[in-house]
Amino acid sequence: MSNRHLSRTIALQSLYLWDFNGQKKDINDIVKENLKRFAPNFKDYGFIEYLVNGVLKNIKQIDRFIIKYASEWPLEQIAIIDRNVIRLGIFEIVFNKDMPNKVAINEAIEIAKTFGSATSGKFVNGVLGAILRDVNNGKIK
Repeated sequence: MSNRHLSRTIALQSLYLWDFNGQKKDINDIVKENLKRFAPNFKDYGFIEYLVNGVLKNIKQIDRFIIKYASEWPLEQIAIIDRNVIRLGIFEIVFNKDMPNKVAINEAIEIAKTFGSATSGKFVNGVLGAILRDVNNGKIK
């Protein structure tokens, strides 16, 4: 597993726990707990912090994208794991200009398949694909 993939996985697990616990626990404490539990020898945690803090800094705008592009699903009814995979994907597509968009989407789909339901990969692909089309068409900057 690459360092970036592991970082995204830890970021997802941290966002999931933060969201599951009513967004009340400190995200940095959650990240530290997850690193200790799932990757105790992993030292490259800067990317994890970048992802998690980037999502939280932009969460209102990210959630507006989810509401717009997953309009059939009220935000609170989207499975917590899927919601947070999509949040990470949106952050990487819209806010992280250094990450190739195809990489961000492929990573999100793979993580959704690993941690979500049988349909999570398709759902994440559909939402992020629609957002990417609008980014590529200049509708989202």
